[in-house]
Amino acid sequence: MLPRPTARLRFREMTHADLGEMSSMLGDPAVMMYYPAPKTRDEAAAWIEWNQANYARYGFGLWIVETHDGGFVGDCGLTWQQVNGRSELEVGYHVRKDLQGRGYATEAALACLELARDVLKVGRLVAIIHPDNVASRRVAERLGMRQLEDDLGRALVLTVMGVEFG
Repeated sequence: MLPRPTARLRFREMTHADLGEMSSMLGDPAVMMYYPAPKTRDEAAAWIEWNQANYARYGFGLWIVETHDGGFVGDCGLTWQQVNGRSELEVGYHVRKDLQGRGYATEAALACLELARDVLKVGRLVAIIHPDNVASRRVAERLGMRQLEDDLGRALVLTVMGVEFG
């Protein structure tokens, strides 16, 4: 199960062959500014393995996002997350620093939202965002999300944006 290709992007499952690009992106302090720390190569490998486990268990996870000619853009997809003690389906996204600000995160996240709404038939989709991450909040707002609550179950209180499907 993959989101539909968009005008500029396509999706595919992560493999261990993606470790170099994923390690570079997840290890970039600018990309990971709102995480506790950039990820090491081993942590990037674990990220890929976590997503492969999600594909096997749920049929979805974070996917590699690339241009139609195969250029690596980042990752985007759907994962189950705990929010204040309950499971919520989250759309998450990371874009290489040199490609940020071009609308790729919004384009990819919208395709994932459509998959969640139209195929998975979930009632709500959330994005869990660091309160200072204005760019990520703008992506969520472009998806029609609004602030729902704060996630108090973490070391740092995070903002939970969301959209409900009728």
